[in-house]
Amino acid sequence: MANFPPVPPFDAGTAAEKVRKAEDAWNSRDPERVALAYSEDSNWRNRAEFFSGRKEIIAFLKRKWARELDYRLIKEVWAFAGNRIAVRFCYEWHDDSGSWFRSYGNENWEFDEKGLMRRRIASINDLPIGQGERKFHWPLGRRPDDHPGLSALGL
Repeated sequence: MANFPPVPPFDAGTAAEKVRKAEDAWNSRDPERVALAYSEDSNWRNRAEFFSGRKEIIAFLKRKWARELDYRLIKEVWAFAGNRIAVRFCYEWHDDSGSWFRSYGNENWEFDEKGLMRRRIASINDLPIGQGERKFHWPLGRRPDDHPGLSALGL
């Protein structure tokens, strides 16, 4: 398989580029597209779930987006060094009863030499919010370039 740029070691620019590419993929809500950024044997911890491999990643994401409707995500670099990036993120979604949530979290990412993520460790907390408290109002899909990021939104 070809490289999945940018590849490590990361600097401030390439770390930010990698994070934005991940955000864009996740906002597509396409499990197969998202899974391509991970190594075949990628290991994940997501909340209290532990799994590995692209097939399990795809299955997890299908379950996630069947439950987390109208999902919109913003990611931001927290720190980086070598082949690792720490990310903070926030996303808004609603369940099938129309209750809205803002989910806050942190991720630790480790990449192989081709730029594929081989380890993802995510800690996430959900906050119920009212419809009027929502901050992510762009059309489903990629966050517009002129939409504020987490820091600008005070998140």
